[in-house]
Amino acid sequence: MYDLLLSFGLIILTGAVFRRSGIGIEASVLRQAISISVFNLFLPCLCIKVIYTAKIDIEALLVPAVAWIATLSGLFIAITVYAIFERFVHIKSSEKGILVIGAAFGNVTYLGLPVISGVYGYEAAKYAIFFDLLATTPLLWLVGASLASKYGENKRFDLRESLKTIFSLPPLWGILAGMGLRAINISLPEFMMKFLSMLGDLVAPLMIFSIGLALSIPKVKYAYVIVPAVVIKLAIVPIVAYTAALILGLKGTALASCIVEGAMPTMVLSLLIAIRFNLDESLAAFIIVVTTALSFVTLPIAIYLANYLL
Repeated sequence: MYDLLLSFGLIILTGAVFRRSGIGIEASVLRQAISISVFNLFLPCLCIKVIYTAKIDIEALLVPAVAWIATLSGLFIAITVYAIFERFVHIKSSEKGILVIGAAFGNVTYLGLPVISGVYGYEAAKYAIFFDLLATTPLLWLVGASLASKYGENKRFDLRESLKTIFSLPPLWGILAGMGLRAINISLPEFMMKFLSMLGDLVAPLMIFSIGLALSIPKVKYAYVIVPAVVIKLAIVPIVAYTAALILGLKGTALASCIVEGAMPTMVLSLLIAIRFNLDESLAAFIIVVTTALSFVTLPIAIYLANYLL
């Protein structure tokens, strides 16, 4: 486990060094190219293979329910805490918006997928994929975007646009394609499986490297305002995920995966949400940096506890 996390940390560090090196191509351009390639090609291929080959049981189908409960609880707790917090400390609406989103939405694909598959095996990748694409991502565009629009632009977000975004996601179509192939019982030829495997295997290293490319140390005047968000994201949300998973009857790897996914640091995409909806970009970058750095301490604890509960 520690070797895996250390290797991830080294890849992240490599990305961060590359960002500073100025060699060849700007980090922002490279990160965008990686994100587009992974999201539109490599991740859909991984989704197809995982869903096509994995055993889809009732526990796998209940994982998204855990993700919905954990994420919505994180949002509710963060909104409540910061409503109280701003009585004592002045917080701009643009700052409050990104703090609430950063407290609830975890990096469940870019970091969660490789961690889950690395610790619990390739078969467990289905839990990470379902956690994200059937819960976290829809919630991001249905609820997160609505809150971001309210805090950043003081207007309501278009539900039609949110639904259009969700149903146009290539990884979601990868899940549906995998399910379709299973349903009609088509046996894919070996070369096609190798094709999916080779492209899908690129997802983990590229996603981890892109985290390093995205990390920077911004100047934030009121750094202490992120403390409640950090505690909610790294401590409270995984506890909620564990409780919800127990209530729903999850056991074994499914239960452990929900705990670990709940403990993931703030998602990198929250920075794009901040840019899109005029939230505080510097604060968004700061909470990503802090929670990602702290996760190399908190994730081993979460994994240890999850394995202890197996």
